[in-house]
Amino acid sequence: MSPPASVSRIPIASNSDQVPVQPTVTEAMAPAQPSGSDVAVDAIDRSFHAALARFTGGVSPAALALAFADWQLHLLASPGRQASLAGRAIQNAFDLVDAMVPRHAIFQPWSVIRPPENDRRFTGSDWELPSFNLLAQAFLLTQQWWHSTTIGIHGLAHSNAAIADFALRQCLDTVAPTNFAVSNPEVLRKIMETGGGNFVYGLHNWWEDWRALLAGARLRSDQTFVAGKDVAITPGKVVYRNELIELIEYSPMTPTVRPEPILIVPAWIMKYYILDLSARNSLVRFLVENGFTVFMISWKNPTPEYRNFSLEDYRELGVDAAITTINSLRPGQAIHAAGYCLGGTLLSIAAPRLAQERPDCLRTVTLLAAQTDFTEAGDLTLFINESQVSFLEDMMWRQGLLGTAQMAGAFQMLRTNDLLWSRIVRDYLIGERAAPSELMSWNADATRMPYQMHSDYLRRLFLNNDLAEGRYQVNGRPVALSDLHMPMFVVGTLRDHVAPWRSTYKINFLADADITYVLTSGGHNAGIVAPPGEEGHSYQVLTKKTHDPYLGPDEWIKRAPSHEGSWWTEWTRFLGAHSGQPVPAFSATAAEQKSERLGDAPGSYVLEQ
Repeated sequence: MSPPASVSRIPIASNSDQVPVQPTVTEAMAPAQPSGSDVAVDAIDRSFHAALARFTGGVSPAALALAFADWQLHLLASPGRQASLAGRAIQNAFDLVDAMVPRHAIFQPWSVIRPPENDRRFTGSDWELPSFNLLAQAFLLTQQWWHSTTIGIHGLAHSNAAIADFALRQCLDTVAPTNFAVSNPEVLRKIMETGGGNFVYGLHNWWEDWRALLAGARLRSDQTFVAGKDVAITPGKVVYRNELIELIEYSPMTPTVRPEPILIVPAWIMKYYILDLSARNSLVRFLVENGFTVFMISWKNPTPEYRNFSLEDYRELGVDAAITTINSLRPGQAIHAAGYCLGGTLLSIAAPRLAQERPDCLRTVTLLAAQTDFTEAGDLTLFINESQVSFLEDMMWRQGLLGTAQMAGAFQMLRTNDLLWSRIVRDYLIGERAAPSELMSWNADATRMPYQMHSDYLRRLFLNNDLAEGRYQVNGRPVALSDLHMPMFVVGTLRDHVAPWRSTYKINFLADADITYVLTSGGHNAGIVAPPGEEGHSYQVLTKKTHDPYLGPDEWIKRAPSHEGSWWTEWTRFLGAHSGQPVPAFSATAAEQKSERLGDAPGSYVLEQ
């Protein structure tokens, strides 16, 4: 099988290639091309920004300073708001003092304020003891008060208010009573049980982790599950490889299969095997056991040599190359294409062009926690402005890519309580390691992103929202999501901090198709990895036909029926309804006759560190 043609990276045409026009005054004053001194000055500035980023974690000091200046200046110019905040602070103090006086000699925990539903720091009966409960309520009141200082201020930009609120919350989280041994009842109880031995175990854990970080290795607690041995173990073959992807075809597990293959496009920000964990929670295995033929893209973990690979390269060498390969292995069969997270966004770019050029190529499109409109893209948009994007570009320009440590740090910053502070308390103060899990081990198996691709993604999608607004171009022509007419299955997760469900829901008015939208319990990862038989999963589902009136998200959530269990079964019903009658399973041997033998699943790219 011959691989698809290599991508040609064409530089942007210079002004000399354009038809001469009368220059404006500004254009006449500007040099046609940067001089050597200008290039040197730009290189100095970018190098300085890249060095500064090492100390700021990739956060632009200018963006942060501008947000805080906007907040402070507008707050100082709002005497009414200041008086209201002062009154609220006094009232909070009175309420807390009043809570110290028990009613009928019985202390009532959480009488003033309760933790938010998503805040699990103060769970447990020990936090209902008077001294610890009052301390927790004092912290929550303080947190609530500082939050109120950033809302309802006339003239304050919403984006700057959100940045100030986020930064204040991060500062307060560092001094939460859960983070200190003397104010955390769970730690104190452990001290009494072990005679202080928990600190010895905690010091051992800290030293073990510190040595691993200095060596640039993964933490020992994150190395429990190994790809190809403990996870990513569904049998299959690598049927195609290029410089950016390996394409895996999984072996059939049923005597007959649906004739239409499924192509899964995972995000390249993560290893693909989140969708193929152990046998009990592998989405790939579930599909294969239900009579579907599954192909999976496994992205290469890029090195600095990949710095100039663009988002278009990922589309051509990724989605397009995979579809071309599947067409050669399954001639005449339409494809069920599915994309997860960034992979779903990339599929949303490729699918409209395919719908125009090859209308029968895709039978259905499935988007899993994937955004197409980025105006409400969650906490990630807090720092997506010109200053921040330019700062990140300079950091990546120096390195050639966005490193795994910077990627992990960004996601930890979004969920410091769950991903940072709770782990520090458990590992170093309580002295216990969390029980290993496939999902956490996968989460630590991070990947890198090339400079040019990540710059394209941030600017064209997050910053400019080109895809949703019809400005994103493929091969010189704009892509329109309204050209999507094939049936679609779209999944959002209720507690998604990366792709909020209201953002993923916008595909309902962007695409001109029958759309089955599913809202499942859980977050960005745990909501997608929801195997049948595992307790705690539920979902709502409703199908919108092309001619149906649009429902807003608030109305949708009221009308959509609720179901207990996994959305996986709903997806197989959808795929089955849009597939042909089962045919004899296509043997792996026949596939090998059409392609070079490139090895067994999970392939080699997924093993790269």
